Amino acid sequence: MSKEHSITINGHCFDFTPGETILQVARRNSIDIPTLCYLKGATPTGACRMCVVEIEGARSLMTACTVPANDNMVIQTESESVIKSRKLTLQLLLSSGNHNCAIRNSDKGDWTDFQLQVHNYDGTGELCPVWGDCQLQDLAYRYQVTGDRFTKAKTTSELEDVNPFIVRDFSRCILCGRCVQACNDIQVNQAIQFGYRGAGSKVIAGNDLALKDSDCVFCGECIQVCPVGALVEKNSRYQVRQWNTETVKTTCSYCGVGCQLNLHIQDDKVVKVSGAEETGPNYGSLCVKGRFGYNFINSPERLTEPLIKENGAFRKASWDEALNLVAKRLGTIQKENGGDSIGVLTSARITNEDNYVAQKFTRAVLKTNNIDHCARL
Repeated sequence: MSKEHSITINGHCFDFTPGETILQVARRNSIDIPTLCYLKGATPTGACRMCVVEIEGARSLMTACTVPANDNMVIQTESESVIKSRKLTLQLLLSSGNHNCAIRNSDKGDWTDFQLQVHNYDGTGELCPVWGDCQLQDLAYRYQVTGDRFTKAKTTSELEDVNPFIVRDFSRCILCGRCVQACNDIQVNQAIQFGYRGAGSKVIAGNDLALKDSDCVFCGECIQVCPVGALVEKNSRYQVRQWNTETVKTTCSYCGVGCQLNLHIQDDKVVKVSGAEETGPNYGSLCVKGRFGYNFINSPERLTEPLIKENGAFRKASWDEALNLVAKRLGTIQKENGGDSIGVLTSARITNEDNYVAQKFTRAVLKTNNIDHCARL
């Protein structure tokens, strides 16, 4: 990298490319500046104020996600004033709704009243559905901040769970805007936006409709980027905890694009799917089928081994026996009736590579051009 442009962060000098923000330079050099609203691939807003840094000569703290790096900048990411600002921001956020993960003096009556209120709102006696997997909670622990400094703001919007896929918990929304940016800038679905003003501000779909009545296509990108428990998969809410699962990376089987996804496994069953964020071609984005269409994996009716039909009934067979039978029958048909007596149909649900092999097998081995694709049917 060119040595012509450099800035100093926490006493260390780093090169940068013109156009990079302070946050990008810091992250590229493994310096952790916390964020809640920043979303890679979208225009930074600096709305959450968590990424503030101290810049020598500046009159106030600046948001690292929006300020471009300039030559000879001297920056402190964890100075006394920066930490004080972040603590205040966290305290305000924790008082903005049903954030019951980081409150001290839990034996006091006000805590009990608040927790009962949360339980009544959620319909469960458990803590937050993303407890242990929440960026706001992580930052509260990191800066030793609790949610009992300010009076709790009451939630006026009811929890929405009238669709098969997503629970919208407005009581835990911190208005970071990541879901809005993911929907509008990343997926370009234009289904949600900010609505109302002041204390009544909220993320709305259409004219404040339920998701099922809006333009939402249930891709779940909003769930993927939500840093708190405001947007959660309906099937896994309160049923799946991060520490009880293991993650297996795989390729989505619904089409030939090859989207990379993470299967979250608990008790040998897939209980949740998320997009693999640092891997192409999708970089975390998924469609409704890729994110939510996984129940078939655990279905007791799913075929797991080949079946051969004999005397009008199916029997189980090994893969070797089944493939040998198919090869023998295709060979016999080809010999007796010619290659054009055989036709092959491939699928949009396999990879492009598999489709290529299928057409090669059809033309070179079966000696026919009778191959087509299910997308044409």
